[in-house]
Amino acid sequence: MTGALRGVVALDGPSGTGKTTVARKLADRLGAGYLDTGAMYRMVTLAVLRARVDPADAVAVAEIADRAEFSIGTSPDRTDIRLGGEDVAADIRGPEVTKAVSPVSAVPHVRELLVARQRRIIGEVLGSVGGIVVEGRDIGTVVAPDSPLKVFLTASADVRASRRSTQDTAAGRKSSVADALASVERRDHLDSTRAASPLRAADDAVHVDTSELSIDQVIVALSELASHRGLLAGCKEEVAR
Repeated sequence: MTGALRGVVALDGPSGTGKTTVARKLADRLGAGYLDTGAMYRMVTLAVLRARVDPADAVAVAEIADRAEFSIGTSPDRTDIRLGGEDVAADIRGPEVTKAVSPVSAVPHVRELLVARQRRIIGEVLGSVGGIVVEGRDIGTVVAPDSPLKVFLTASADVRASRRSTQDTAAGRKSSVADALASVERRDHLDSTRAASPLRAADDAVHVDTSELSIDQVIVALSELASHRGLLAGCKEEVAR
């Protein structure tokens, strides 16, 4: 049902909980826009690495962020992620970017810059489409705190590590579950302890544990939540589908 969603669904959670897949499929199902804010931080991180700047150098990172020319699409059915006009959808998912994205994301100026841009994109999509699913780590707390539906996805560290290892292997990158677990735990610590917009659930967020749920089950659960909040136009048949 095209354009069923009205408003913003804020989808937060740590790495490996299925946020990206869930957000895209939910947006597609509800005829809404979709914004992957994590991809925006990854694009800035890629720009930092390509400039051979130390991700821990906050001043230099901020300068790169100011100069970086990047764009991101908001359609859930196709990926359009470009840095300087170049398609970098695959590059931003590489291990080097994954390792460096947390320190880059922790730079206050980077967050200020990207949050302002994210809010602008959300406003544009709401005006043209009517609804948008936004995923990240600070959507419900910082980017869209007035969202009528905030969801915080969780899953056990072991489950998330297994998922990440499977994803990396499918993408042709060697990754044992033990290595993935170490990476997940490291990312969790960095994201939850940073000073600027740390990873945490909004006080009014609905927690959904995806450890034992399939993607389709999560989609149904979130569609029902949106329906119960009155966010879907003519939604009865959509939720039951």
